[in-house]
Amino acid sequence: MIRSSSAKVTVLAALLALLVGCASSGAPSSQMAGPEPQLSVERFLQAANGRDLEAMARIFGTADGPIADRTGSSVGCAFRRMGSWIGLSERCMSWQDIEVWMDTVAYILRHDEFRMRSEDRVAGRTHPTTRVGVDLKQGQREFANVPFVVVQASGGRWLVEEIGLERITSGP
Repeated sequence: MIRSSSAKVTVLAALLALLVGCASSGAPSSQMAGPEPQLSVERFLQAANGRDLEAMARIFGTADGPIADRTGSSVGCAFRRMGSWIGLSERCMSWQDIEVWMDTVAYILRHDEFRMRSEDRVAGRTHPTTRVGVDLKQGQREFANVPFVVVQASGGRWLVEEIGLERITSGP
């Protein structure tokens, strides 16, 4: 047991320094996802052009939340992995997996200009879901009506759930 007040202060200072040293800037706020479907798509496209992979991971996800939240401790991930084997949960992803995934998407979506083209409700979904069509311009190439499926997650934020990348990658 620590008896002197100077020893307590030293231990407290050491613990505080340890906590500060372990802290990072962290992932961007979940507020990256917008309160409207088109705003989330716009923010996702801006993050993709800037290769802001953390922001992309905060805006991309399902009704259960952003994929950035699918990382976890090794113990927590072990339980989630076991649950995923029997369909009770989704498996954890490492940040490296998410980073590579978002970097690939960012590379495909790089653009000079974009324009929102359409917004339509997707029928038959458990959670409110919208398909946003986007026209992208990459140099001399133009891609019309690239579909972004956006789902409403808890808290009312909209997350990009699916992107029709084949419109861009399928070639001329």
